[in-house]
Amino acid sequence: MNTVDLHTLTGAYALGALSEQEAAEFGRHLAQCEACTREVRELQETAARLALAVAEVPPADLRTRVMAALPEIRQLPPIPREATVLPMRRRARNRLPYLAAAACLVVAAVAGGLAVKARQDADAQRERSVRAEQQAAVVSALMAAPDATFHTTALKGGGSGTVVASKRMGRAAFLYRGLPSLPERRVYELWYSRDGSMVPAGLVEPGRSSGTMLLTGGPQGADGVGVTAEPPGGSSTPTSPPLGLLRV
Repeated sequence: MNTVDLHTLTGAYALGALSEQEAAEFGRHLAQCEACTREVRELQETAARLALAVAEVPPADLRTRVMAALPEIRQLPPIPREATVLPMRRRARNRLPYLAAAACLVVAAVAGGLAVKARQDADAQRERSVRAEQQAAVVSALMAAPDATFHTTALKGGGSGTVVASKRMGRAAFLYRGLPSLPERRVYELWYSRDGSMVPAGLVEPGRSSGTMLLTGGPQGADGVGVTAEPPGGSSTPTSPPLGLLRV
């Protein structure tokens, strides 16, 4: 798919109508194309407003009124087939515009639902981006702190980790690289070592082999940081031997 083709996919991407592979390719294009990013955002916002504009909540007593009216409605007797074939054909022709309109309404409703989901996904992605930017700013300040310390070690099983800490800022970060995938859907968990006790300090995002994360809590009173492999969601105390221990 060339760049010209990608520029024409803003509408389909905004409504979530692309395949997984196409959406991934277009997402990479968005990171480099400000015009398409702006157009996708505007299309998603417009589609969401249109979906909300046609939404209507039925009256609370509608079901009660319908059920109450049913006993008063007579069922029509069956009509002989000969008497219905031609009128039915005429009615079918007359109903075509209504069927087309109904089909358009169904398409509009589906598109509206897709637009709302796309808007929700975009909002979630925007929140993740904001959090990532905030974390990057804190890590940058942490690494530039006058009292920042850096300790690196290789981890058992592969990969390496570095702990950057500033007691003046009261923050610490874990920089990791080349972490292998864990079996049985286990996750990497970080711990502060304080007076012989291990205190949970956060989970490494599953599926990422390299990255940076801020540790939960500060390094005050800690003499080291440990890394273990834990069940999904983490543990309150380590359930496996440490893969690495780093001084703070």
